Amino acid sequence: MYGMKNSIKPQGCTNLKLRQLTRMVTRHYDGYIAQTGLKNTQYALLSYVVRLGPIQPVDLARLMRMDASTLTRNLQPLAAHGWLEIGAGKDARSRLVEATEAGRVKQAEGQRAWKRAQTALNEQLGAERVAALHDLLDTCIAFLDGHPEGQLGE
Repeated sequence: MYGMKNSIKPQGCTNLKLRQLTRMVTRHYDGYIAQTGLKNTQYALLSYVVRLGPIQPVDLARLMRMDASTLTRNLQPLAAHGWLEIGAGKDARSRLVEATEAGRVKQAEGQRAWKRAQTALNEQLGAERVAALHDLLDTCIAFLDGHPEGQLGE
């Protein structure tokens, strides 16, 4: 479906176009998520920890495609609010991140805001266009990760 034909010549800079779209979509979600006192990145991080925790920071960073120093910076405010606990792991060098009860409540509040944001975006762009965008993005991510067969069913 998304194979390149020899006659198709992309115009413009893909990076610029993606960054423009990303900024617009981020502003859209920010408008909803901010009502909960969270930033988009904090909501995403909290959601991962609620779903997967307790989890080692290195594993969380890998799953979120985030470098370790960025993850550490993003964990700190969530821990300071009491939404996450960063405790000892299996040995003295390891740590585990886990959501507190207050963190689970905050994540659920963020999820309700996220659902409103997603519904509004689906209405604005059209559900079919959003689904096609998701499919295209998933396929591009798989190709860039070196695993195109995982997305194309080959």
